[in-house]
Amino acid sequence: MTYDKQLVDSIKEILSSSQSTIAVAESVTAGHIQAALSLATKAAEYFQGGITCYNLGQKTKHLNVEPTLAEKSNCIHQKIAAQMAKEICKLFISNYGIGITGYATVVPEIEEEGIFAFVAIVENGEVVVERRLTSKKEDPLEVQVDYTMQALQVLHQHLQKK
Repeated sequence: MTYDKQLVDSIKEILSSSQSTIAVAESVTAGHIQAALSLATKAAEYFQGGITCYNLGQKTKHLNVEPTLAEKSNCIHQKIAAQMAKEICKLFISNYGIGITGYATVVPEIEEEGIFAFVAIVENGEVVVERRLTSKKEDPLEVQVDYTMQALQVLHQHLQKK
C-alpha cells in the first residue's frame, strides 16, 4: 500500500502557500486520507486532523449527519458526504474539509450498483465539489486506497483552479 507522495506534497504546497488548512471526515476509507495527508513534510502546517466514523450512530453524534436520511441510505449518500465535510471544518476549525462515505465491498442488496463512494469537498463552509467514486478493485484494502487517491486527486484539481 502506497500513497502518491508527490500529490500529497503538491496539496500541502498549495494549501500552505495560501495559509489554508484541511481536515477530513472518513468512513469507507477508514483513515487512509488522514494517513496520506500526514506524510507531507511539516504536515502540521496545513493538516488539522480528522475523524473516522464508521456507522450511523457515530456519524450522527460527531458529524451531525441527519439520521433519517442516514438510515434510509445506509449512510451512503452525497448529502451525507457533504454534511461530513461541513462538520469536520467546524470541528477542526479548518478552511477545507473532505467527507467520504461508501462501500469497499459489494453489498448484496445493491449488488448491481457495484462498489462506490461519495466524496465532498467544502471550502470555507460551502460545498465546492461533490463526486461519486467507483473502484474496479476487489480487495477492500485496495478499494480504500483507490478511493483515497481519487479523493486526493479531486481535491488537487479543485485547488489548482484557484
